[in-house]
Amino acid sequence: MVVLDTDHMSVLERSAQPGAVLLRTRLAPLPPEEVVTTIISYEEQMRGWMAYLARTRSVRHQVEAYRRLLQHLDNYRRIPVLPFDEAAAVVFQRLQRTRLRIGTMDLKIAAVQSGSDAPLAQDDQVRPLTGHCWPQGTRLDSPSLHVVRSHLLLAEVGKRLA
Repeated sequence: MVVLDTDHMSVLERSAQPGAVLLRTRLAPLPPEEVVTTIISYEEQMRGWMAYLARTRSVRHQVEAYRRLLQHLDNYRRIPVLPFDEAAAVVFQRLQRTRLRIGTMDLKIAAVQSGSDAPLAQDDQVRPLTGHCWPQGTRLDSPSLHVVRSHLLLAEVGKRLA
């Protein structure tokens, strides 16, 4: 299983971008049920959509915005979404207490991911700690290296908390 973060989900929504084509190509060998995201990514994207819709003034632009929002919803209907559950909340609170210099949402994604035993999608500079590994030299456009660093820091913090 591979966990896609918010940036990867955003790239996939822009189907015409070269990064989206590359990402889809890299994910194609995996069974669809093995490519997942988190409810945190959904929240982050929905916050962006709500702000965008609030700024849209003309009805013509609203129609287009709602068309794109519906496509966004359809994308999330097609991918398993990992929850932010009690176990993730415990990990998240532990991470907060360590005062890591990582954004709250990235900490939450790392906390959700930690309970799944799945790596976050990464670029060629970072190897996941468990599970599927992209081939050496693989690069994804717009990778969320900061989230992968969150995952690696999570492992370090886990050692300290154990």
